[in-house]
Amino acid sequence: MAIEQKDVIEWIKKYADVIAEKRQYLIDLDSAIGDADHGENMNRGFQAVLKKMPEVADKDIGSILKMVGMTLLGTVGGAGGPLYGTLFLQLGTKSASKFELTLQDWTDMLEAAINGIVARGKAELGDKTMVDALSPALEALKEASKNGKNLQEALQASAAAAEKGMLATIPLVAKKGRASYLGERSAGHQDPGATSSYYLLKVVAETWK
Repeated sequence: MAIEQKDVIEWIKKYADVIAEKRQYLIDLDSAIGDADHGENMNRGFQAVLKKMPEVADKDIGSILKMVGMTLLGTVGGAGGPLYGTLFLQLGTKSASKFELTLQDWTDMLEAAINGIVARGKAELGDKTMVDALSPALEALKEASKNGKNLQEALQASAAAAEKGMLATIPLVAKKGRASYLGERSAGHQDPGATSSYYLLKVVAETWK
């Protein structure tokens, strides 16, 4: 059961739709502990990605994902641009020349993406960032693979772990980014970056059935 190039394109398009739909919600989350720009910035970035999708419609998966990364770097402000840009560039580097992905390929790609984000943002698990959603999702993927789960089961487990990680950011005190300036007052609020990361993996599970 492989993930095809067309599935990757479908995922990006659907994620762009979800970001547009959740734009105000992400703004509201970010207004509590950040600059109130996460939803606006992410939506602007992914609308720019949608405009460029026809240019890569026949390209390999790596080229598509690198285009997404470069577009986000050029259009998304705040911390989201460099971090999501890095995420997609790393996904693209790991899938260079591929037109199909296995569960192992996707697991390796996500691991490279998280490593890139950690290297760039210096955030660790528990710092109240997107890493809190992404890291548990990766561990769930690895666990599912080890236990012989099929692709759909593994992706659903990954999305569920990301959701749990996202919700676990609510009581945390932020250690990185704009939210860290608030200190203890950042507790009690869900992290917007962890939220948009959860949506990313939720759409993966829904699209790559």
